[in-house]
Amino acid sequence: MASRSTQILEAAARVIARRGVRGLRVEELAAEAGVSTGLIYYHFKDRTGILRHTLEFINARAERYTTERDPGAEPLGPREELDQVLLLELQDTPEVRENSSAWGELRASAVFDPVLREDLARATLVWVQEVAGLLGQVRPMAPAAALASAAERLTALLEGLSMRWLSGGLTIDHARTLMREAVEVELTGLGGPAEPSEEPGPRP
Repeated sequence: MASRSTQILEAAARVIARRGVRGLRVEELAAEAGVSTGLIYYHFKDRTGILRHTLEFINARAERYTTERDPGAEPLGPREELDQVLLLELQDTPEVRENSSAWGELRASAVFDPVLREDLARATLVWVQEVAGLLGQVRPMAPAAALASAAERLTALLEGLSMRWLSGGLTIDHARTLMREAVEVELTGLGGPAEPSEEPGPRP
């Protein structure tokens, strides 16, 4: 059974995804989570604490569903791992829809919230660094600055594609195709020797 704090954060992600950050009210969150408002304040102190911990929660959840593998499965090659981490952010499942929607709402709200802006900047930097590391495994001779720039472009594109898909601007299949094409473009631009097995593996 989920802990009370996790239960509250799951509810917060649902409320933010549906109603946005401005629509998050502690009383509504308590009703959604099935707990008292006092318990929410006990765990998270104030509304800012709720938002900061919810951001951490959706980041951790995204990391789980983009990196989890069957323990008995064959290990992924560097290119397959890169594809999985990016493309599994574009899944038509309730969990991914909710997570991506909540992330988008938090990012939009950060325009007006300096504290949330700093937290999002740190979370984004970590994400970019992780993708740059994966790109570096595929193109080990590429300069660090070039890897970081490629990772910035890919993660920014992924955010945009996710929002267009969620809002009905394009289909998920087309979004995933565009993402794959962008990965190919970035890897080509990074140059260097290709892996022995450069062909993408099974599609996530």
